Amino acid sequence: MRLLERNSAGEPSLTKDFVSDNIPEYAILSHRWGADTEEVTYGDLINGIGKSKAGYRKIRFCGERAKRDGYCFFWVDTCCIDKSNANAAKCYVYLSDVSTTKREASDQFSEYTWELAFRSSRWFIRGDKNTLGRQIHETTGIPLTALQGAPLSQFGVDKRLSWAEKRQTMRKEDKAYSLLGIFDVYIPLIYSEGIDNALTRLREAIEKPLKARPKTTFLGAIRPKCDRGRPGYL
Repeated sequence: MRLLERNSAGEPSLTKDFVSDNIPEYAILSHRWGADTEEVTYGDLINGIGKSKAGYRKIRFCGERAKRDGYCFFWVDTCCIDKSNANAAKCYVYLSDVSTTKREASDQFSEYTWELAFRSSRWFIRGDKNTLGRQIHETTGIPLTALQGAPLSQFGVDKRLSWAEKRQTMRKEDKAYSLLGIFDVYIPLIYSEGIDNALTRLREAIEKPLKARPKTTFLGAIRPKCDRGRPGYL
């Protein structure tokens, strides 16, 4: 996978391609996607362009924050296409509609002013699955019992797939990828494959462990023939 690091000028740049056994600790950025034309892509970084795009600011923010926290490497999904980010050591959130000016100006009230600004962001959800259970159920179709902690294995595959039917995503494939955790499976993320192929691969990953289960053998098939007809033989 390719990570980001700050070069000698303090600008983000792509690293070499790390293999799975040699991936260093890194931070990732959680953010709202902007317009495609304003997000910095992998190609932009390779070609040394994209600094004028609005999305470049949040990449720089992540790099600066990672350095402050002692991380040399960081990962942003807009320009690091390899999605193998399950081992991230820390996640940062960039909210374009939240200002940190007051936070930096006053240490005494920093946490208070930051929390107020965070809660006013469009990204912040004012509640959780307990307080907003009814609204979540009506919007997504997810049963209240699932929101209240019932094992997801109690719900069939088709039922769980239906929970994402009304979901709106910036990338169409994310409609399928958003279900990976619900089914506890992993597939590589390929953002050029289209939603149909993504759903097909998701179903294959779901069905794979089911096919691997040993078939049940009836007792009669393994009892010696000489036992057949005796009392207690089924």
